[in-house]
Amino acid sequence: MRAAVMGSPIGHSLSPHLHRAAYRAMGLDGWSYEAFECDEARLPGLLAELTPVRGQAGDDGRAWAGLSLTMPLKRAVLPLLDTVSDLAVEVGGANTVVFRDGRRHGDNTDVYGIERALAEAGVPAPRSATVLGGGATAASALAALRGLGLYSATLLVRDPARAGETAAVAERLGVAPAVETFAKLDARIDVDLVISTLPSGAADAFADRLARVPALFDVVYAPWPTAAATAVRAAGGIVVGGFEMLLHQAVRQVQLMTGVTDVPVEAMRAAGEAELLRR
Repeated sequence: MRAAVMGSPIGHSLSPHLHRAAYRAMGLDGWSYEAFECDEARLPGLLAELTPVRGQAGDDGRAWAGLSLTMPLKRAVLPLLDTVSDLAVEVGGANTVVFRDGRRHGDNTDVYGIERALAEAGVPAPRSATVLGGGATAASALAALRGLGLYSATLLVRDPARAGETAAVAERLGVAPAVETFAKLDARIDVDLVISTLPSGAADAFADRLARVPALFDVVYAPWPTAAATAVRAAGGIVVGGFEMLLHQAVRQVQLMTGVTDVPVEAMRAAGEAELLRR
């Protein structure tokens, strides 16, 4: 069986290391996992090439099991799928495609990754939260907060006019967000949990002010730790990094693609950490 991760740029992806480690530990010798550079324009054609005809294997005798999708494909893939999970519809993005019987099924494991990462770090269910950023990962963060029982949150963004898609996600989720600019940061971080979905380096300017939050989830995983994570940890707060989210969303992807529920989390963790150290 074959699987792959697609996105652009894709060279930095840890997904091949995580998935291949799972296959080795599970004894899935006939499984492979590749990485394909693919932007939104190439996605329809490439997806058509990979989708197997019902019951038919590829040229090498192995069928395609599924795909992991990263930016900028999570939203673009939705109209190309045959079925989509309720969660992926609500969040407005699928990071996973599973091939079954010649059909493409889309799912979202980012939300699971966030929830598991927070639980693993011992972060209690928040009574209040603020999300930094308004993109696809912020949408998944809102869904994860809903899963933890929180139906309101603040979104801090640079331009509220550009957060329309995430605001629509919040409406579908039944979550009531207050959308503010970063000028309101000081007034909006007296909360139980801050989730930063900003790209690497973007939250560094806020590190000193974020130091007072009791728990920070920063989705960046390289370079790590970020300035914000360092500040929160130094002040005694709980810090969760992006690697933990990446790990657990990959665990769920392996479950979906292989149909096996008992996935070797620690083998995947070790492989990912070793690759980060190598880099």
